[in-house]
Amino acid sequence: MSIPRGLTYPMPDHQPANQVSWRPDPERAALLVHDMQNYFVDFFRPGASPVTRLLANCARLREAAHEQGIPVYYTAQPGSMTRDQRGLLHDFWGPGMTAEGAGPDAPRAVVPDLTPHAADTLITKWRYSAFAYSDLGERLRAQGRDQLIVCGVYAHVGCLMTASDAFARDIEPFLVGDAVADFSAEDHRMALDYCARRCGAVLPTDRVLADLAARTVAVEK
Repeated sequence: MSIPRGLTYPMPDHQPANQVSWRPDPERAALLVHDMQNYFVDFFRPGASPVTRLLANCARLREAAHEQGIPVYYTAQPGSMTRDQRGLLHDFWGPGMTAEGAGPDAPRAVVPDLTPHAADTLITKWRYSAFAYSDLGERLRAQGRDQLIVCGVYAHVGCLMTASDAFARDIEPFLVGDAVADFSAEDHRMALDYCARRCGAVLPTDRVLADLAARTVAVEK
């Protein structure tokens, strides 16, 4: 299987009914920018929906996180993984990206609009879930964080699996509905629906930012 090229569809303004009333809290949350590497983002049609809103909303979330002292994590696959490192991913997707090239345009580099800051943390990504074979869970616990705000690609693959894995670890996941993107509108909506029904809360970027700001103001008072 390969990822289709030239991906484009209108960013869904789809808000499924959440089963929980969770709200993101800047004292409890961490932000995860999931797999926003050139290799994955380049499958979208440049300058078209959904990638334009994806990039803009991920940047807004990251800016708010930095302003409010919320830890920011990135995932990135290393590229040129061996057959053993790739494991069963190889059976579905083949060898994946290479590690060739350097600099901001390299396939494995995070897109220039979202280049990690010095204080951000980069987690090497080995499987769909960001928790698999990584110390993400331990890092979140050490920082006293039990909420995870997830944005990035692809919604029905790594983003959803990471949200589900967070739920299994008693970390409240928030899948930001218009700050993720996917192979199709159908895949995108499926990911949002499943998360809202089974493992997390789905909120739009504006609502996440408003909730974080409101709680920050409440604490300051």
